[in-house]
Amino acid sequence: MKKLPNGLAPWLLLALIALVAAYVIVQKTNPPGASEAETTPLQGGISVEAGSEEDFMVNVGRRIFFAEGSAALDETALMTLDKQVEWLNKYPQWKVKLQGSADDPGDAQAQIALSQKRAEAVRDYLASQGIAPERLLAKGYGRDKIGTDCPEIECQSQNRRVITNLQETPEF
Repeated sequence: MKKLPNGLAPWLLLALIALVAAYVIVQKTNPPGASEAETTPLQGGISVEAGSEEDFMVNVGRRIFFAEGSAALDETALMTLDKQVEWLNKYPQWKVKLQGSADDPGDAQAQIALSQKRAEAVRDYLASQGIAPERLLAKGYGRDKIGTDCPEIECQSQNRRVITNLQETPEF
């Protein structure tokens, strides 16, 4: 094995640390299973039509995340939901399907029940803020609609969510 020239080893170590840090940042910014549309930042000059589904996704946000084993709405979730309420009041033609997911410990039935509680928590909050209940459908899918199946806690936490999907059709 060849010996490195004096002073080169610390620089190589710093370069390796920088590469690992960049990888971690990319993984947290672009969670496994996320589509390109979910992770690609908008560049200056791109516009979306006001009141469109793209407007909702880009300017409001459609994902609410939960702690493991919980259906409680935290401060971050409430901030997103308040933006959803404002947008939905401005564009009353949209109905909403709230799709709950769970990637938590427990059997399939427990995960379906937890994902349903999560979807209902979001529905109940939106309704409490003035969104007509007939515009809201809450459905728990357990692990059926998770983004990706993975053992890492960062990945699993991305699957503990409710996604707000806009519906144009009059029927759910």
